[in-house]
Amino acid sequence: MEMTLLNNQNKSSRLRGLAPSLLAAAVLQFAAVAVGFSQANAADVPASTIGAINPGAHTSLGALKHVKAGLLNVSYAELGPADGPVVILLHGWPYDINAYADVAPALADKGYRVLIPSARGYGDTHFLSAKTIRNGQPAALATDLIDFMDALKIKTAVLGGFDWGARTADIVAALWPERV
Repeated sequence: MEMTLLNNQNKSSRLRGLAPSLLAAAVLQFAAVAVGFSQANAADVPASTIGAINPGAHTSLGALKHVKAGLLNVSYAELGPADGPVVILLHGWPYDINAYADVAPALADKGYRVLIPSARGYGDTHFLSAKTIRNGQPAALATDLIDFMDALKIKTAVLGGFDWGARTADIVAALWPERV
């Protein structure tokens, strides 16, 4: 009986030791796929730089637009040509779309169609129904982004973000890679 207990403890210990290795292998495989995907699509993105950005030079993103997208009426800024390659910039917490006041015009000047939506709970973005359950989980924000893209009939976009916005972009890239 003691030998059986000891063998079970050894198996459990080995499995616990194996878990981090399996996780690392899975992450490395995903990273290799992501790098391969980004390299394969690098030709689709215009190779241009936006040059120097003068912080504080812009104080406004202009008049905001609204679109019904999924559960939300999304408030967003739009800059650049309507037929340019789409870049969607996603803000983080506790910031808002104005975090991109200097970056968005620089991208628009290079020919990009720049969209900056206010996340749920920010700016003028609001739920369409007062009965909708409020949820701030990153997966909900990613779904909001897909709904936003669908409402504007955007098939693919370059995503940029920080903090919660970066998390949202990561989830969209992982779950809907064909959209980025």
